[in-house]
Amino acid sequence: MLTQRLAQHIATAMSRPLPPEIALKGRQHLLDTVAAMVSGSHLAAGRRALSYCAANRGTGGASVIGSSLVTGTVQAALANGMLAHADETDDSHAPSLTHPGCAVVPAALAVAETRGMSGEALLRAVVAGYDVGPRISMALGGEKFFVQHHSSHAVGGLFGAATAAGALFELNQDQCCSLLGYAVQMASGNACWRRDPDHIEKAFDFGGMPAMNGTLAAEMVASGFTGVRDALEGNPGLFSAFPQDAEPALAIKDLDEVFEISRTAIKKWCVGSPIQAALDALQILMKEHRLTPEDIAEIVVALPETSSRVVDDRDMPDVNLQHQLAVLLLDGSMTFATSHDKGRMRDPAVVAVKGRISLDPRTDEEFQTYTRQAQVTVSTVDGREHVSKVRHVRGTPHNPMDTDEIVAKARDLMEPILSKDRTEKVIASIMAVETLPDVRALTALLRVAES
Repeated sequence: MLTQRLAQHIATAMSRPLPPEIALKGRQHLLDTVAAMVSGSHLAAGRRALSYCAANRGTGGASVIGSSLVTGTVQAALANGMLAHADETDDSHAPSLTHPGCAVVPAALAVAETRGMSGEALLRAVVAGYDVGPRISMALGGEKFFVQHHSSHAVGGLFGAATAAGALFELNQDQCCSLLGYAVQMASGNACWRRDPDHIEKAFDFGGMPAMNGTLAAEMVASGFTGVRDALEGNPGLFSAFPQDAEPALAIKDLDEVFEISRTAIKKWCVGSPIQAALDALQILMKEHRLTPEDIAEIVVALPETSSRVVDDRDMPDVNLQHQLAVLLLDGSMTFATSHDKGRMRDPAVVAVKGRISLDPRTDEEFQTYTRQAQVTVSTVDGREHVSKVRHVRGTPHNPMDTDEIVAKARDLMEPILSKDRTEKVIASIMAVETLPDVRALTALLRVAES
Protein backbone atom coordinates (compact mmCIF):
# COMPACT_ATOMS: atom_id res chain seq x y z
CA MET A 1 0.00 0.00 0.00
CA LEU A 2 1.24 3.47 -0.86
CA THR A 3 0.43 5.04 2.50
CA GLN A 4 2.15 2.29 4.46
CA ARG A 5 5.25 2.38 2.26
CA LEU A 6 5.67 6.15 2.56
CA ALA A 7 4.90 6.00 6.28
CA GLN A 8 7.68 3.46 6.72
CA HIS A 9 10.06 5.73 4.81
CA ILE A 10 9.27 8.67 7.07
CA ALA A 11 9.39 6.65 10.28
CA THR A 12 12.85 5.24 9.50
CA ALA A 13 14.42 8.46 8.18
CA MET A 14 16.26 9.21 11.43
CA SER A 15 18.01 5.83 11.43
CA ARG A 16 18.86 5.75 7.72
CA PRO A 17 22.43 6.89 6.93
CA LEU A 18 22.84 9.05 3.86
CA PRO A 19 25.28 8.18 1.07
CA PRO A 20 28.15 10.72 1.11
CA GLU A 21 27.17 12.31 -2.20
CA ILE A 22 23.56 12.76 -1.02
CA ALA A 23 24.70 14.21 2.31
CA LEU A 24 26.71 16.78 0.31
CA LYS A 25 23.64 17.62 -1.78
CA GLY A 26 21.67 18.00 1.43
CA ARG A 27 24.19 20.45 2.88
CA GLN A 28 24.24 22.44 -0.37
CA HIS A 29 20.46 22.75 -0.50
CA LEU A 30 20.25 23.55 3.20
CA LEU A 31 22.75 26.39 2.73
CA ASP A 32 21.00 27.67 -0.39
CA THR A 33 17.59 27.73 1.34
CA VAL A 34 18.88 29.33 4.54
CA ALA A 35 20.54 32.04 2.43
CA ALA A 36 17.22 32.61 0.66
CA MET A 37 15.52 33.01 4.06
CA VAL A 38 18.09 35.56 5.20
CA SER A 39 17.78 37.66 2.05
CA GLY A 40 14.00 37.22 2.08
CA SER A 41 13.75 38.85 5.50
CA HIS A 42 14.31 42.22 3.80
CA LEU A 43 11.85 41.70 0.94
CA ALA A 44 8.13 42.52 0.89
CA ALA A 45 6.85 38.99 1.59
CA GLY A 46 9.43 38.53 4.31
CA ARG A 47 8.56 41.81 6.01
CA ARG A 48 4.87 40.86 6.02
CA ALA A 49 5.71 37.48 7.58
CA LEU A 50 7.89 39.10 10.25
CA SER A 51 5.19 41.64 11.04
CA TYR A 52 2.58 38.90 11.34
CA CYS A 53 4.75 36.85 13.70
CA ALA A 54 5.56 39.88 15.82
CA ALA A 55 1.82 40.50 16.30
CA ASN A 56 0.98 36.80 16.75
CA ARG A 57 4.11 35.67 18.49
CA GLY A 58 2.82 32.60 20.29
CA THR A 59 5.10 30.63 22.59
CA GLY A 60 7.89 28.26 21.79
CA GLY A 61 11.55 28.03 20.94
CA ALA A 62 11.73 28.37 17.16
CA SER A 63 13.59 31.25 15.52
CA VAL A 64 12.25 33.42 12.73
CA ILE A 65 15.31 33.81 10.53
CA GLY A 66 16.71 37.31 10.01
CA SER A 67 14.96 38.69 13.09
CA SER A 68 15.09 38.50 16.88
CA LEU A 69 11.71 36.74 17.04
CA VAL A 70 11.40 33.38 18.79
CA THR A 71 7.97 31.81 18.46
CA GLY A 72 6.03 28.57 18.18
CA THR A 73 7.10 25.79 15.83
CA VAL A 74 4.17 26.23 13.45
CA GLN A 75 4.46 30.03 13.35
CA ALA A 76 8.18 29.85 12.65
CA ALA A 77 7.62 27.34 9.84
CA LEU A 78 5.07 29.71 8.28
CA ALA A 79 7.30 32.76 8.50
CA ASN A 80 10.49 31.06 7.39
CA GLY A 81 8.67 29.42 4.49
CA MET A 82 7.58 32.83 3.27
CA LEU A 83 11.10 34.18 3.75
CA ALA A 84 12.54 31.30 1.72
CA HIS A 85 10.27 32.08 -1.25
CA ALA A 86 10.07 35.84 -0.75
CA ASP A 87 11.41 36.04 -4.30
CA GLU A 88 12.89 33.66 -6.90
CA THR A 89 16.06 32.65 -5.07
CA ASP A 90 15.21 29.16 -3.81
CA ASP A 91 15.72 25.77 -5.44
CA SER A 92 13.32 23.96 -7.79
CA HIS A 93 12.52 20.41 -8.87
CA ALA A 94 11.49 20.49 -12.53
CA PRO A 95 9.93 16.99 -12.92
CA SER A 96 7.42 17.69 -10.14
CA LEU A 97 7.03 21.43 -10.72
CA THR A 98 7.79 22.14 -7.05
CA HIS A 99 10.16 24.26 -4.98
CA PRO A 100 11.03 21.75 -2.26
CA GLY A 101 13.47 23.78 -0.18
CA CYS A 102 11.18 26.65 0.77
CA ALA A 103 8.71 24.25 2.40
CA VAL A 104 10.89 21.37 3.61
CA VAL A 105 13.76 23.31 5.20
CA PRO A 106 11.61 25.77 7.24
CA ALA A 107 9.53 22.91 8.64
CA ALA A 108 12.60 20.82 9.47
CA LEU A 109 14.49 23.74 10.98
CA ALA A 110 11.57 24.78 13.21
CA VAL A 111 11.01 21.27 14.58
CA ALA A 112 14.71 20.47 14.97
CA GLU A 113 15.33 23.71 16.86
CA THR A 114 12.31 23.32 19.13
CA ARG A 115 13.27 19.75 20.01
CA GLY A 116 17.01 20.39 20.29
CA MET A 117 17.82 17.87 17.55
CA SER A 118 21.23 17.30 16.04
CA GLY A 119 22.47 18.62 12.72
CA GLU A 120 22.63 15.07 11.40
CA ALA A 121 18.95 14.56 12.24
CA LEU A 122 18.10 17.82 10.49
CA LEU A 123 19.96 16.76 7.36
CA ARG A 124 18.30 13.34 7.21
CA ALA A 125 14.86 14.90 7.64
CA VAL A 126 15.51 17.43 4.88
CA VAL A 127 16.58 14.72 2.43
CA ALA A 128 13.50 12.64 3.32
CA GLY A 129 11.28 15.65 2.69
CA TYR A 130 12.78 16.12 -0.77
CA ASP A 131 12.15 12.44 -1.45
CA VAL A 132 8.43 12.45 -0.61
CA GLY A 133 7.11 15.91 -1.61
CA PRO A 134 8.23 15.89 -5.26
CA ARG A 135 7.16 12.24 -5.65
CA ILE A 136 3.61 13.06 -4.56
CA SER A 137 3.46 15.91 -7.07
CA MET A 138 4.83 13.73 -9.86
CA ALA A 139 2.30 11.02 -8.99
CA LEU A 140 -0.49 13.60 -9.28
CA GLY A 141 0.71 14.53 -12.75
CA GLY A 142 3.39 17.17 -12.18
CA GLU A 143 3.05 19.75 -14.94
CA LYS A 144 -0.25 18.23 -16.11
CA PHE A 145 -1.59 18.70 -12.58
CA PHE A 146 -0.42 22.33 -12.71
CA VAL A 147 -1.97 22.95 -16.14
CA GLN A 148 -5.32 21.99 -14.61
CA HIS A 149 -4.83 25.04 -12.34
CA HIS A 150 -3.82 23.07 -9.25
CA SER A 151 -0.73 24.32 -7.44
CA SER A 152 1.80 21.50 -7.61
CA HIS A 153 4.13 23.73 -5.59
CA ALA A 154 1.76 23.93 -2.62
CA VAL A 155 0.76 20.26 -2.63
CA GLY A 156 4.25 18.87 -3.14
CA GLY A 157 5.66 21.28 -0.58
CA LEU A 158 3.07 20.20 1.98
CA PHE A 159 3.97 16.51 1.78
CA GLY A 160 7.68 17.34 1.86
CA ALA A 161 7.27 19.52 4.93
CA ALA A 162 5.07 16.95 6.68
CA THR A 163 7.67 14.28 5.98
CA ALA A 164 10.55 16.31 7.39
CA ALA A 165 8.58 17.40 10.46
CA GLY A 166 7.19 13.92 11.08
CA ALA A 167 10.65 12.37 10.89
CA LEU A 168 12.00 14.87 13.43
CA PHE A 169 9.07 14.25 15.77
CA GLU A 170 10.18 10.60 15.54
CA LEU A 171 6.69 9.38 14.70
CA ASN A 172 6.30 5.62 14.30
CA GLN A 173 4.94 4.03 11.13
CA ASP A 174 1.34 3.98 12.32
CA GLN A 175 1.55 7.63 13.33
CA CYS A 176 3.08 8.48 9.95
CA CYS A 177 0.02 6.94 8.27
CA SER A 178 -2.11 9.39 10.26
CA LEU A 179 0.30 12.18 9.34
CA LEU A 180 -0.21 11.44 5.63
CA GLY A 181 -3.95 11.39 6.24
CA TYR A 182 -3.89 14.90 7.66
CA ALA A 183 -1.65 16.02 4.79
CA VAL A 184 -4.24 14.70 2.32
CA GLN A 185 -6.92 16.79 4.00
CA MET A 186 -4.69 19.87 3.95
CA ALA A 187 -3.59 19.39 0.34
CA SER A 188 -4.82 22.40 -1.57
CA GLY A 189 -3.62 25.15 -3.81
CA ASN A 190 -4.77 26.91 -6.95
CA ALA A 191 -2.46 28.31 -9.60
CA CYS A 192 -4.12 31.72 -9.42
CA TRP A 193 -0.94 32.78 -7.57
CA ARG A 194 0.38 33.54 -11.05
CA ARG A 195 -1.65 36.77 -10.89
CA ASP A 196 -0.06 37.88 -7.61
CA PRO A 197 1.60 41.26 -8.33
CA ASP A 198 3.56 41.46 -5.07
CA HIS A 199 4.98 37.94 -4.55
CA ILE A 200 3.41 37.88 -1.08
CA GLU A 201 0.60 35.39 -1.64
CA LYS A 202 2.99 33.36 -3.83
CA ALA A 203 5.48 33.21 -0.95
CA PHE A 204 2.69 31.89 1.27
CA ASP A 205 1.49 29.39 -1.34
CA PHE A 206 4.93 27.96 -2.16
CA GLY A 207 6.65 28.20 1.23
CA GLY A 208 4.59 29.48 4.13
CA MET A 209 1.40 27.44 3.76
CA PRO A 210 3.00 24.03 3.05
CA ALA A 211 5.66 24.49 5.74
CA MET A 212 3.03 25.57 8.27
CA ASN A 213 0.52 22.83 7.43
CA GLY A 214 3.12 20.08 7.26
CA THR A 215 4.52 21.10 10.63
CA LEU A 216 1.05 21.42 12.14
CA ALA A 217 0.08 17.95 10.92
CA ALA A 218 3.19 16.42 12.47
CA GLU A 219 2.76 18.35 15.71
CA MET A 220 -0.86 17.21 16.04
CA VAL A 221 -0.04 13.55 15.43
CA ALA A 222 2.89 13.75 17.85
CA SER A 223 0.45 15.02 20.50
CA GLY A 224 -1.89 12.05 20.00
CA PHE A 225 -4.14 12.90 17.03
CA THR A 226 -5.07 9.83 14.98
CA GLY A 227 -6.42 9.67 11.46
CA VAL A 228 -7.06 7.67 8.31
CA ARG A 229 -4.40 5.01 7.72
CA ASP A 230 -4.78 4.69 3.92
CA ALA A 231 -5.49 8.23 2.74
CA LEU A 232 -3.42 8.04 -0.45
CA GLU A 233 -5.06 5.03 -2.06
CA GLY A 234 -8.60 3.82 -2.48
CA ASN A 235 -11.75 5.65 -3.41
CA PRO A 236 -12.03 8.18 -1.86
CA GLY A 237 -8.34 8.91 -1.50
CA LEU A 238 -5.84 11.50 -2.68
CA PHE A 239 -5.23 10.03 -6.11
CA SER A 240 -8.88 9.19 -6.78
CA ALA A 241 -9.63 12.88 -6.23
CA PHE A 242 -7.30 13.81 -9.11
CA PRO A 243 -7.69 10.87 -11.49
CA GLN A 244 -7.12 12.55 -14.85
CA ASP A 245 -3.31 12.35 -14.93
CA ALA A 246 -2.47 10.61 -11.67
CA GLU A 247 0.03 7.75 -11.62
CA PRO A 248 -0.02 6.68 -7.96
CA ALA A 249 2.88 4.23 -8.35
CA LEU A 250 5.23 7.18 -8.91
CA ALA A 251 4.77 8.14 -5.25
CA ILE A 252 7.01 5.25 -4.19
CA LYS A 253 8.95 4.49 -7.37
CA ASP A 254 12.65 3.92 -6.62
CA LEU A 255 12.19 5.14 -3.04
CA ASP A 256 15.44 4.54 -1.08
CA GLU A 257 17.30 4.19 -4.39
CA VAL A 258 16.82 7.52 -6.22
CA PHE A 259 17.16 10.63 -4.05
CA GLU A 260 15.07 13.47 -5.44
CA ILE A 261 17.39 16.05 -3.89
CA SER A 262 19.90 15.02 -6.57
CA ARG A 263 17.33 16.00 -9.22
CA THR A 264 16.67 19.42 -7.66
CA ALA A 265 18.22 22.53 -9.18
CA ILE A 266 19.97 25.31 -7.31
CA LYS A 267 19.57 28.62 -9.09
CA LYS A 268 22.66 30.36 -10.37
CA TRP A 269 20.57 33.47 -11.03
CA CYS A 270 18.18 34.78 -8.35
CA VAL A 271 15.30 35.19 -10.80
CA GLY A 272 12.31 33.17 -12.03
CA SER A 273 13.17 29.70 -13.27
CA PRO A 274 12.11 30.27 -16.91
CA ILE A 275 14.59 33.20 -17.13
CA GLN A 276 17.61 31.17 -16.05
CA ALA A 277 18.54 29.57 -19.37
CA ALA A 278 17.96 32.82 -21.28
CA LEU A 279 20.42 34.65 -19.03
CA ASP A 280 22.96 31.85 -19.47
CA ALA A 281 22.55 31.95 -23.25
CA LEU A 282 22.86 35.74 -23.46
CA GLN A 283 25.90 35.73 -21.18
CA ILE A 284 27.56 33.18 -23.49
CA LEU A 285 26.95 35.39 -26.53
CA MET A 286 28.16 38.51 -24.72
CA LYS A 287 31.45 36.80 -23.87
CA GLU A 288 31.95 35.16 -27.24
CA HIS A 289 31.17 38.24 -29.34
CA ARG A 290 31.87 41.06 -26.88
CA LEU A 291 28.38 42.40 -27.32
CA THR A 292 27.35 45.73 -25.84
CA PRO A 293 23.90 47.33 -25.69
CA GLU A 294 24.89 49.58 -28.61
CA ASP A 295 25.44 46.49 -30.79
CA ILE A 296 21.91 45.16 -30.35
CA ALA A 297 19.22 45.61 -32.97
CA GLU A 298 16.95 42.88 -31.64
CA ILE A 299 16.93 39.93 -29.26
CA VAL A 300 14.39 37.13 -29.62
CA VAL A 301 14.08 34.58 -26.83
CA ALA A 302 12.42 31.25 -27.61
CA LEU A 303 10.90 29.61 -24.52
CA PRO A 304 8.30 26.89 -23.93
CA GLU A 305 4.89 28.50 -24.24
CA THR A 306 3.89 27.81 -20.63
CA SER A 307 7.12 29.34 -19.33
CA SER A 308 6.69 32.42 -21.52
CA ARG A 309 3.40 33.27 -19.82
CA VAL A 310 5.10 33.27 -16.42
CA VAL A 311 7.90 35.74 -17.27
CA ASP A 312 6.61 37.89 -20.13
CA ASP A 313 7.04 41.57 -19.17
CA ARG A 314 5.87 41.08 -15.58
CA ASP A 315 5.71 44.00 -13.15
CA MET A 316 8.24 42.43 -10.75
CA PRO A 317 11.86 42.73 -11.88
CA ASP A 318 12.97 39.23 -10.88
CA VAL A 319 10.24 37.55 -12.95
CA ASN A 320 10.43 39.89 -15.96
CA LEU A 321 12.55 38.24 -18.64
CA GLN A 322 12.96 41.29 -20.87
CA HIS A 323 14.04 43.44 -17.93
CA GLN A 324 16.57 40.91 -16.66
CA LEU A 325 18.24 40.52 -20.06
CA ALA A 326 18.41 44.30 -20.45
CA VAL A 327 20.08 44.68 -17.04
CA LEU A 328 22.61 41.94 -17.85
CA LEU A 329 23.48 43.65 -21.13
CA LEU A 330 23.93 47.03 -19.50
CA ASP A 331 25.84 45.85 -16.40
CA GLY A 332 27.78 42.95 -17.88
CA SER A 333 26.99 40.88 -14.76
CA MET A 334 24.23 40.42 -12.20
CA THR A 335 23.96 40.33 -8.41
CA PHE A 336 21.00 39.77 -6.12
CA ALA A 337 20.72 43.53 -5.63
CA THR A 338 20.70 44.42 -9.33
CA SER A 339 18.22 41.68 -10.24
CA HIS A 340 15.77 42.98 -7.61
CA ASP A 341 16.13 46.73 -8.11
CA LYS A 342 12.55 47.70 -8.97
CA GLY A 343 13.55 51.32 -9.54
CA ARG A 344 15.58 50.33 -12.57
CA MET A 345 12.41 49.20 -14.32
CA ARG A 346 11.87 52.91 -14.95
CA ASP A 347 15.49 53.65 -15.91
CA PRO A 348 15.42 55.06 -19.49
CA ALA A 349 18.55 53.10 -20.43
CA VAL A 350 17.01 49.82 -19.26
CA VAL A 351 13.67 50.62 -20.91
CA ALA A 352 15.39 51.38 -24.21
CA VAL A 353 17.26 48.06 -24.31
CA LYS A 354 14.22 46.16 -23.04
CA GLY A 355 12.21 47.47 -25.98
CA ARG A 356 14.46 45.51 -28.34
CA ILE A 357 13.80 42.18 -26.60
CA SER A 358 10.85 39.95 -27.47
CA LEU A 359 9.60 36.47 -26.61
CA ASP A 360 8.88 33.61 -29.01
CA PRO A 361 6.58 31.13 -27.19
CA ARG A 362 7.20 27.62 -28.54
CA THR A 363 4.93 24.58 -28.45
CA ASP A 364 6.97 22.17 -30.59
CA GLU A 365 8.13 18.83 -29.20
CA GLU A 366 11.69 19.90 -28.40
CA PHE A 367 10.54 22.72 -26.15
CA GLN A 368 8.01 20.45 -24.47
CA THR A 369 10.73 17.87 -23.81
CA TYR A 370 13.27 20.35 -22.43
CA THR A 371 10.94 22.59 -20.48
CA ARG A 372 13.60 24.86 -18.96
CA GLN A 373 15.59 25.53 -22.11
CA ALA A 374 15.93 28.82 -23.96
CA GLN A 375 17.23 29.86 -27.35
CA VAL A 376 18.49 33.42 -27.63
CA THR A 377 18.92 34.97 -31.06
CA VAL A 378 20.76 38.30 -31.18
CA SER A 379 20.59 40.45 -34.31
CA THR A 380 23.20 43.21 -34.34
CA VAL A 381 23.00 46.64 -35.93
CA ASP A 382 25.63 45.62 -38.52
CA GLY A 383 23.49 42.74 -39.80
CA ARG A 384 25.05 39.79 -37.96
CA GLU A 385 23.03 37.11 -36.16
CA HIS A 386 24.21 35.10 -33.17
CA VAL A 387 22.33 32.17 -31.65
CA SER A 388 22.84 30.38 -28.34
CA LYS A 389 20.69 27.54 -27.03
CA VAL A 390 20.91 26.39 -23.42
CA ARG A 391 19.06 23.22 -22.51
CA HIS A 392 20.62 22.61 -19.12
CA VAL A 393 21.17 25.87 -17.28
CA ARG A 394 23.95 26.07 -14.71
CA GLY A 395 22.67 24.71 -11.42
CA THR A 396 20.41 22.03 -12.88
CA PRO A 397 21.12 18.33 -12.32
CA HIS A 398 22.75 17.96 -15.77
CA ASN A 399 24.95 21.02 -15.19
CA PRO A 400 25.27 21.37 -11.40
CA MET A 401 26.96 24.18 -9.53
CA ASP A 402 29.86 23.14 -7.33
CA THR A 403 30.10 23.92 -3.63
CA ASP A 404 32.28 27.01 -4.19
CA GLU A 405 29.64 28.52 -6.51
CA ILE A 406 26.85 27.79 -4.05
CA VAL A 407 28.85 29.30 -1.20
CA ALA A 408 29.55 32.43 -3.29
CA LYS A 409 25.82 32.82 -3.97
CA ALA A 410 25.07 32.39 -0.25
CA ARG A 411 27.59 35.10 0.64
CA ASP A 412 25.98 37.52 -1.81
CA LEU A 413 22.60 36.89 -0.18
CA MET A 414 23.59 36.90 3.49
CA GLU A 415 26.50 39.31 4.01
CA PRO A 416 24.46 42.53 3.64
CA ILE A 417 22.21 41.35 6.48
CA LEU A 418 24.33 39.16 8.77
CA SER A 419 27.79 40.74 8.30
CA LYS A 420 30.78 39.04 6.71
CA ASP A 421 31.99 37.36 9.88
CA ARG A 422 28.66 35.85 10.85
CA THR A 423 27.98 34.78 7.27
CA GLU A 424 31.20 32.77 7.26
CA LYS A 425 30.20 31.11 10.53
CA VAL A 426 26.79 30.17 9.09
CA ILE A 427 28.41 28.71 5.98
CA ALA A 428 30.92 26.73 8.05
CA SER A 429 28.18 25.42 10.36
CA ILE A 430 25.96 24.24 7.52
CA MET A 431 28.76 22.68 5.50
CA ALA A 432 29.63 20.64 8.62
CA VAL A 433 26.06 20.32 9.88
CA GLU A 434 26.36 16.62 10.77
CA THR A 435 28.86 17.57 13.48
CA LEU A 436 26.41 19.88 15.31
CA PRO A 437 25.07 18.22 18.47
CA ASP A 438 22.24 20.78 18.59
CA VAL A 439 20.76 22.75 15.70
CA ARG A 440 20.28 25.73 18.03
CA ALA A 441 23.96 26.54 17.56
CA LEU A 442 23.11 27.28 13.92
CA THR A 443 19.83 29.12 14.43
CA ALA A 444 21.46 31.42 16.99
CA LEU A 445 23.72 32.67 14.20
CA LEU A 446 20.67 33.42 12.04
CA ARG A 447 18.98 35.79 14.49
CA VAL A 448 19.32 39.51 13.80
CA ALA A 449 18.83 42.14 16.49
CA GLU A 450 16.15 44.69 15.73
CA SER A 451 17.56 48.07 14.72
